[in-house]
Amino acid sequence: MDSLSSGRVADVLNRLHQEAEAADASLGATFAEQGATDLEQALRQVVEAENRDLKGLYRGFAGNFLSVSPEFGRFLYMCARNCKARCIVEFGSSMGISAIYMAAALRDMGGGRLIGTDLEASKAERARSNVAAAGLADLVEFRVGDARDTLKTGLDGDIDMVLLDGAFTLYLPILKLLEPHLKPGALIVGENALTDAGGYIEYVRDPRNGYLSLPLSFEPGRGNEFTVKTA
Repeated sequence: MDSLSSGRVADVLNRLHQEAEAADASLGATFAEQGATDLEQALRQVVEAENRDLKGLYRGFAGNFLSVSPEFGRFLYMCARNCKARCIVEFGSSMGISAIYMAAALRDMGGGRLIGTDLEASKAERARSNVAAAGLADLVEFRVGDARDTLKTGLDGDIDMVLLDGAFTLYLPILKLLEPHLKPGALIVGENALTDAGGYIEYVRDPRNGYLSLPLSFEPGRGNEFTVKTA
């Protein structure tokens, strides 16, 4: 059973990817005006802006999807199915596209729970609406606010999979916050995990911290990282 190939979920995702492309079309030009010549430089500009004013930066992105690609979404779906996830945590839910991919995997395996969180209330509201349109609302909970607060409690049981797709400089603090709940073998996917954004890459690539980790290469330039909890 595969909800991504046809039906309600597939239709909603197709619509949302089109909306995301339109909403984010001007971002490339904006970064170019600021001196970025490629995606990696643009992402590093974001890291610098986060260090200056994280909340202000993402308030400015309230109307942007900043979403995963269809290819990366399918990868997330496959990860969730492969690890037979029952509990998934997502940092940086935005408009809910990635949540739909992962919740669809939960539904196709018989159920589960996805906890998403986003700094912007307007984005969380749109994410709820989009997830409901895909028929997955009963599987997903969205929390609003700083994930360092919203993910402190209410994480009963083991976490099978984590998607880090919010503020780059918070990847390591969020991972450490979730660590006590990660089961051995849990998958952690860091989207745009840059080597100089808060020490996340160095941490997960050090086996002494209980992880094995490698960069993903099917989306060149994005710095996506695939990590397995080994202890």
